[in-house]
Amino acid sequence: MSTRKKCGQVKFQFGQVKITLTSLTGQVSKQVNVQPCIFCTFQVCFHIEPFKNRTSTTLRDNLAYILRAYSDHPALYTVDLPDRERPLPLFYFYDSYQVSVSEWQKVLLPGGEKTVRNTELDGVYIGLLVEMKHHRELKEAGFDGFYTYFASDGFTYGSTTKQWMKIAKQANRDRMLFIPSVGPGYVDTRVRPWNGKNTKDREDGKYYERSFSAALDVWAKFISITSFNEWHEGTQIESAVPKSISGFTYEDYSPHQPDYYLAVTRKWSERFTRKQGS
Repeated sequence: MSTRKKCGQVKFQFGQVKITLTSLTGQVSKQVNVQPCIFCTFQVCFHIEPFKNRTSTTLRDNLAYILRAYSDHPALYTVDLPDRERPLPLFYFYDSYQVSVSEWQKVLLPGGEKTVRNTELDGVYIGLLVEMKHHRELKEAGFDGFYTYFASDGFTYGSTTKQWMKIAKQANRDRMLFIPSVGPGYVDTRVRPWNGKNTKDREDGKYYERSFSAALDVWAKFISITSFNEWHEGTQIESAVPKSISGFTYEDYSPHQPDYYLAVTRKWSERFTRKQGS
């Protein structure tokens, strides 16, 4: 397993960004090591990427390794849900639909043959909602909720903001967490040349503001941000100056300052916090 030095998403609360979601790729090994600087600055939860032979056994092994290594660390972010006896660590699973419902059920249902429920490996497990059918499949699989990841409005069913109220209401009925993912824009044609139709201009920050507004409108308990520094999808919000490489010019934040999107993030996270307390 390797740890990305970048963060695929950032999750915020309490008026500013305090929780980072760091992506792990591959199966467990003795070499896995979360960057110490991350633990010094933020609380951390994990984003489990697809890897070869991702089965109920390897998934459980990964969870066991992570929790053995970090369950006692004060920076490990935990979620206190009303139907759980203790706060539990939060895990996101990217492309969760690539694993069958029956495999997930072995791990995530209380009666599953390799269940983590009510064990030291229990957690709050979040799958990826891409298509409409994934809501039902994730519920049947035993997930606690789902997120939408993509920062392009309309790219997928899950990332379409006009569907978020409908999704949120159904999630509430099913007692699942709905975590909408917001982003500042989107351009992934360097890695998906066929996907130009889903490019979203930043509109000098207006796109990001509309995305946040849509997330607040559905009274989400959590909001994820795609992304802190996924430059290849054009979703970065980290401080940045104009940058060009051979054959490509990255979107910059002109006419704003290099930290403009961090400032916008803080503004909306404070609104989110106030709304949660109202």
